[in-house]
Amino acid sequence: MDAWGEVVVGLVILVGLVGVVVPVLPGSILIAAAVLVWAAIVGGTAWWVLAAAALAIVVAGAAKYLVAGRSMTETGVHRAALLVGGLLGIVGFFVVPVVGLVLGFVLGVWATESARLGDARAGWRAAVAATKAVGIAMLIELAGALVAAGTWLGAVSAGVGA
Repeated sequence: MDAWGEVVVGLVILVGLVGVVVPVLPGSILIAAAVLVWAAIVGGTAWWVLAAAALAIVVAGAAKYLVAGRSMTETGVHRAALLVGGLLGIVGFFVVPVVGLVLGFVLGVWATESARLGDARAGWRAAVAATKAVGIAMLIELAGALVAAGTWLGAVSAGVGA
């Protein structure tokens, strides 16, 4: 692959990293797709790079759900509250640019748990716990995405495909 092709792949990977932190784009999927395209064009040992990158993304994806799920179970946040928070987060994303996703999620979890428990303070504690769990899940996904991106960058720097 020529240098411009690698620059394009690198830019897509960068957009994917941003997509992990700003949940507008499917970040990990973009990264995996970019490395897949690169491996398909380069061939040879690039397929091993793809395998390593994909493994990092899959392991991080599984870990984020396990860790976040355990955290939610420990704090007692109900799945219904997460569902309402997620739906209000989606609505908030379109109503209030940039911060609407987070505001909608927190408001949805707080309102649902406050109504369920009959206590606004307990609802707020649940919203904070849910937000922390989502933050931890995002960090885990970002770690996997960074490992995948670093794997690709290391391979390109080492001359794989040159």
